[in-house]
Amino acid sequence: MAEFVRAQIFGTTFEITSRYTDLQPVGMGAFGLVCSAKDQLTNQAVAIKKIMKPFSTPVLSKRTYRELKLLKHLRHENVISLSDIFISPLEDIYFVTELLGTDLHRLLTSRPLEKQFIQYFLYQILRGLKYVHSAGVVHRDLKPSNILVNENCDLKICDFGLARIQDPQMTGYVSTRYYRAPEIMLTWQKYDVEVDIWSAGCIFAEMLEGKPLFPGKDHVNQFSIITELLGTPPDDVIQTICSENTLRFVQSLPKRERQPLANKFRNAEPAAVDLLEKMLVFDPKKRIRAEEALAHPYLAPYHDPTDEPVAEEKFDWSFNDADLPVDTWKIMMYSEILDYHNVDAQAAQEENGSS
Repeated sequence: MAEFVRAQIFGTTFEITSRYTDLQPVGMGAFGLVCSAKDQLTNQAVAIKKIMKPFSTPVLSKRTYRELKLLKHLRHENVISLSDIFISPLEDIYFVTELLGTDLHRLLTSRPLEKQFIQYFLYQILRGLKYVHSAGVVHRDLKPSNILVNENCDLKICDFGLARIQDPQMTGYVSTRYYRAPEIMLTWQKYDVEVDIWSAGCIFAEMLEGKPLFPGKDHVNQFSIITELLGTPPDDVIQTICSENTLRFVQSLPKRERQPLANKFRNAEPAAVDLLEKMLVFDPKKRIRAEEALAHPYLAPYHDPTDEPVAEEKFDWSFNDADLPVDTWKIMMYSEILDYHNVDAQAAQEENGSS
């Protein structure tokens, strides 16, 4: 049985196995505290995310279960990967992943990015999204702080705590405001993978300009700022708005024409502006998809259709509509963790047998 040790981080008890040492706080992720640590088994630096009180409510239990299932399922170079998971004696859950040195938010606030880095980062974001979307998953909360980067400029998308199945009846306020797609703000009942493309477009614009493109003070101001640049949404988009209050608000805005993005991004090359135009489109059905964006001339230096894989199988969302008590989620969680370690042990055994 694993031996557990305790440490106080930001007034929070971290109760981890003795395999991990040198805990240092990194920050808060979605629904948990994240620390860096040294893995004594592999001698590698890792990130440990504590999910606080995962069994306190059915909603939190389900959210934690969903993130665990996603981390187990998604295996791609541009998506964060799970290297260990355990439940402490206090029944907190800890996800262990690879540690990358920084995130895109920190990079963007520290220095302007050169063209080749912007291209390479955008390419990796879209490469990761192509895979995630092919698995039937929408991230829903893509933003610079959820995009990790190491010293080699390798990039990984993280924090799938809000991820959902494609095309469900979805709730409105899910992503950080600056990067939120208009269909979320317009309280559409349904939205799909295109919300991630909008977020990626906002991140692309921020890399080009060095500041957020749509820095709204609240969701009303946010939408107004978007229309100042992109114009009034077309009628067929407005007709999809479900909320009467939202519809009245949109109809009350002054009619605006879409501004050429080239006027705003004067220092960007035409190919960059053209791709951005295709990502920031009001109508999600007309928004460019990840695989199409990867083939855009702007990303030609990195595009390789033979090395942009899709998921081998769709993610199983059958649990997602379940309304279960905490104890049932707990049993399911323990089962998933045991399965993870059994598969892990089997893989190690096979590797040792072949060496």
